[in-house]
Amino acid sequence: MTSTRASDIRQEFYKTVWFYFKVVWPIFSILLLVIIAFGLIIAQLEGWSPYDGIYFAFVTGLTIGYGELVPKLGVSRVLAILLGFNGVLLTATFAAISVRAIEVTVTASRKSV
Repeated sequence: MTSTRASDIRQEFYKTVWFYFKVVWPIFSILLLVIIAFGLIIAQLEGWSPYDGIYFAFVTGLTIGYGELVPKLGVSRVLAILLGFNGVLLTATFAAISVRAIEVTVTASRKSV
């Protein structure tokens, strides 16, 4: 495979990712806003700074879970569980876009051979 062909394939992949990202952007943005909102709510309930709340929300939502911030209140823990589900949806949406872009790129590259 020549470097020009590889470059064309990468360009097609990124173009396809961008296309599908624009399609799901309303869903993706709502999921991001929910993570931020829950983070701010949890920060308020737990007495954390807004930055710590948003940080906690993304670390929890993306299922990283470092453990340095732990909610103590029951309502905060329930919101943390909901954050986990929301983060799985966010990750799955991103993964679906990437997989679809790979499928389209492979199909297009086979047609051009």
